[in-house]
Amino acid sequence: MMNDTKRERPAAPRIVDRSTFQAEMDALRVREKAYTREGDALAAARRRRPMVEVDGATPLTGDHGPVTLLDAFEGRRILIAYYFMWNAGRPAAQQCEGCTLYTSQVRELSFLQSRDVTYATICQGPYEESARYRDFMGWKMPWYAADRDPLETLLVGRRVGMMHVVCYLRQGSDVFETYWTTQRGVEVVGNSYALLDLTVYGRQEPWEDSPAGWPRWEGEDFYRVGDRPIVQWPRVKAGHSDDLGTGGG
Repeated sequence: MMNDTKRERPAAPRIVDRSTFQAEMDALRVREKAYTREGDALAAARRRRPMVEVDGATPLTGDHGPVTLLDAFEGRRILIAYYFMWNAGRPAAQQCEGCTLYTSQVRELSFLQSRDVTYATICQGPYEESARYRDFMGWKMPWYAADRDPLETLLVGRRVGMMHVVCYLRQGSDVFETYWTTQRGVEVVGNSYALLDLTVYGRQEPWEDSPAGWPRWEGEDFYRVGDRPIVQWPRVKAGHSDDLGTGGG
């Protein structure tokens, strides 16, 4: 990490005494609690939404060959599916940096499973390529691939190639979609942005409302450094193979 003595220090908040600091915190906490309560109210509204039936026999490919959307529940009542963008035939370095970031933050699934919820990734591309990518990244969640026709059936007009999180409910052999989100809604999959939002400089992205002089991310892409997604670099440096069988490893 570069020492502040070796570079110009960025702008920073004013320095105050502890009592002033606490008073400012107390005022902010009122707004934070209102934000939390509004989030609880939105979650309650989600639980009261109607649902729509989907074809549980929609074909997917898993570790042991052909399966269905119904199989992806693994016998549980609820399925959370992250739809992973895929660039077929391209090397690992050219795969979706956003999907890679969010998926890399999904590790411990037992708590979800204790609530009768399965979390799975459905990759929008060839199974063999994407499974090699999963192994390169060290991911352990259930992994499936879907061809274009099944994806059109499941996403129903939502553009194939966007990041999606879709929630499903199983009642016997009947499957229903209850909620979906995309764009910034997929931030719920990870914690990096939520943690950055707690810090003085935030996400350091141009759209943020920050005081003049606050540092900004200087890369051309928020999720890439050099020619790779940021979260690929530790795997490469640890010696893991990124050969996807596409000739570009």
